[in-house]
Amino acid sequence: MNHKSLYIKVLFITLVSFTLSCTKDFEEINTNPNAPVDVQPSLLLRKVLFDYNEQMSYEGFVAGNLLGQYFTAIDFNLFDRHSLTEPQYGGNAWPFIYTNLRDNEILLQKSRANPAFAVYEGPALVLKAYMAAALTDLYGDVPYSEALSGKSGVILPKYDTQESIYTAPGGILDNLDQAVAALKNYKGATKLDGDILYSGNLSKWVLFANSLKIKYLMRISGKADVKARLQAVYNEGTFIKASTDNATYKFTASQPNNFRMATARIGDYNLFIMSKTIEEILANLNDPRVAVYFRPTAADPKVYKGLLNGPDASKLSISVSNYSLSGAIFRENSDKLNANYMTAYETSFWLAEAAEKGLIDASAKEWYEKGITQAFAYWLTPLPATYLTSDKVGYKANGQNPIEQIITQKWLASLDNGYEGWIEWRRTGFPKLKTISASLNNNLIPVRLPYPGSEAALNGEAFQQAAAKTDNNSVNVPTWWATK
Repeated sequence: MNHKSLYIKVLFITLVSFTLSCTKDFEEINTNPNAPVDVQPSLLLRKVLFDYNEQMSYEGFVAGNLLGQYFTAIDFNLFDRHSLTEPQYGGNAWPFIYTNLRDNEILLQKSRANPAFAVYEGPALVLKAYMAAALTDLYGDVPYSEALSGKSGVILPKYDTQESIYTAPGGILDNLDQAVAALKNYKGATKLDGDILYSGNLSKWVLFANSLKIKYLMRISGKADVKARLQAVYNEGTFIKASTDNATYKFTASQPNNFRMATARIGDYNLFIMSKTIEEILANLNDPRVAVYFRPTAADPKVYKGLLNGPDASKLSISVSNYSLSGAIFRENSDKLNANYMTAYETSFWLAEAAEKGLIDASAKEWYEKGITQAFAYWLTPLPATYLTSDKVGYKANGQNPIEQIITQKWLASLDNGYEGWIEWRRTGFPKLKTISASLNNNLIPVRLPYPGSEAALNGEAFQQAAAKTDNNSVNVPTWWATK
């Protein structure tokens, strides 16, 4: 062998040896010891519980409360004029709902893969049902059964119909049934850590799950026969009846667990004023909650005044001092404000409606009055002695439509609950919302949120199919369960 060949052979062996020595334990050497590669279920649960509702509370304030006509936005807010493809301060709940659905799915998988984490299965199923309902109620058909499956190779998930998301195996109602079973059957010793709603009390999670069953069965009651299932849940009686069992948590006065609008710039906060719609409803009912929800005008401390939704700021001269800003509970006293998942008052109103429609054997009047009483307490407002018997509030007084009364009272109480007021208007037509001032949607009130533009780019084929079913992603095509 000549010297050149020997040199090449030695060099090759040296390089191979060097490469092997460099790649041995490569993953260990190149792993940051300070960066977590996994997360404890308790941290995931707390993250999802806080993050989802913190974001939805903010989203509800700046967008949901415009669609529900609690607030009016000024200063060129196109969303309030119903150009929903141009969200500004809010109006695109899609990303944070899916992010929290993903994190919750990781929690659910951990609970099923490791017996030591089994205590998390029930709560994870409740939250999966809750967030899936919020998503489909806002948008209609959405990726669901194939969503969150990127690790298994599904990166272009199909859109499921709203009906199947509610009623199919693995859907909203089925997941709540599974959740109740998992919660009741859990016999392990591991505590449910990270639970900022109920401090690990699994019995209260059962109440939460069953109240959600009542809610979602009622939401689809115009499209499906739900009477037997509703009566069964009602007869069992394990749902949220008292405020001490509310699925809520309190915001803190200061960061990081505060209500976001409490620390927003004053200029941003002042963009949201009282809607003419809620002004008239509160005044018609002589409802003292107006002093909690709103502030008197700066121009006249005895006056609460709202503005018709959807003003064209380029054509109007609007002085904030002439209108009512939202109340101190949303800013200076925001540590009294709740992040709201489900409450006794909401459950009571659902049961009142179910009873009035003959879907359960119960007194609609009793549940209606109980809901009002609980809602006043929730909003820290003394209930006037004559409120429940007044001409405008008394159940069926003066020939009033009892369903309209129930839904209007639930709408009034839902000021802190995201898009719920708008969603219920879409289902029932109550309360009667107004045609807005300067509509960019042909004077039509939208009945769904549009799919975000990112879907067209990232999930094009499935998006196009879903868009075709909604008249090219129109906000005027109702979802499956809706009447509006």
